[in-house]
Amino acid sequence: MNEPLVSIIVNCHNGEKYLEKCIQSIFSQEYKNWEIIFVDNCSEDNSYIILNKFDNLKINYFYLKNKI
Repeated sequence: MNEPLVSIIVNCHNGEKYLEKCIQSIFSQEYKNWEIIFVDNCSEDNSYIILNKFDNLKINYFYLKNKI
């Protein structure tokens, strides 16, 4: 029996302080059929660099442009 896919949405705006711990927490879960939908909400810090450390096909990256 296949387990259903769980999509985990991570919305980030300049969250480098907590981002690595957040992603590591997701990877350490017992349930393994998941994907991360990472939404970079105009971050101006190292969020993108931190996320790329994981280099995993389970992470889908989206960048939002600031819309005023």
